[in-house]
Amino acid sequence: MSVDEIVIFGGSSSRRLTAAICTQLGVAPGRGEVITFSEGNTFVRVLENVRGREVYIVQSTIFPTNDSFMELLFWIDACSRASAASVTAVIPYFSYAKGDKKDEPRVSIRARVCADCIEAAGCDRVVTMDLHAPQIQGFFRVPVDNLYALPVLVERIRQLALPSLVIVSPDAGFVKAARRYARALGASLAIANKERPAHDEHAEVLEIIGDVAGKTALIVDDFTISGGTITEVARRLLEQGAREVYAMVSHGVLTPGSVERIDASPLRRLFITDSIETQPVAFSPKIEVVSVAPLFAEAIRRIHTRESVSGMFPT
Repeated sequence: MSVDEIVIFGGSSSRRLTAAICTQLGVAPGRGEVITFSEGNTFVRVLENVRGREVYIVQSTIFPTNDSFMELLFWIDACSRASAASVTAVIPYFSYAKGDKKDEPRVSIRARVCADCIEAAGCDRVVTMDLHAPQIQGFFRVPVDNLYALPVLVERIRQLALPSLVIVSPDAGFVKAARRYARALGASLAIANKERPAHDEHAEVLEIIGDVAGKTALIVDDFTISGGTITEVARRLLEQGAREVYAMVSHGVLTPGSVERIDASPLRRLFITDSIETQPVAFSPKIEVVSVAPLFAEAIRRIHTRESVSGMFPT
């Protein structure tokens, strides 16, 4: 099966990542255009023949969240109506993954609504990365490949050769994923016990469970928005005797005020991936971006050649 049968389009929120993925695969990005009219309507047009070809649309649904999501639906619909053999939505960051359950009366399960819309638009497959709640894969009736940023992030940490490393989960819910990082790096594990009393971005860190004294602490998480949790955990780690603190997250959402908060914190460095490229803030030297383009390129290649995607992540 020839790579020429692949067409990869980049939506407005993931153009740089799309270009990097295409470079990895040795193909040119698909030609298309997105126009936003004065009243706010979005118009998507495919500018090349996709009939009988396998189409991949790369679009993170963030900044602006709702506009990016609607644009993704229009890309899927346009390619499906142009008789593509298959349409795969590559969603590096799926924003509404946080709305994965009905945890109080009269609320929407937003991730399920989004899944239904993506399918209804004509999507045949979804590729995403580090879903906030892995069970969201079950919201879809089409195949979903949930990739992990762990291999590329772990490789960057190995290059630094940090001494006496301890991996820190920012809460009890992320312990299973944090343990995978600890195993990959041959490090010990600690847990921050926190609570979030309201629907805001402030979390109170109650205690650190585990031995961090004299060690280099590495906080790992799937995303950060305000930087509040990781900076608060960093302070508590130093109070518990940690020598220095780093943080590493798959998705650096980073809203206004977050970079200033990170710069004022004791964090030595925050590692994020390029799953999001439209943040409304400028990064500081404390923030380092690690590209996941090789990860997505390999996943697309494996899907195209009918190989196992899960084989990319040996357990």
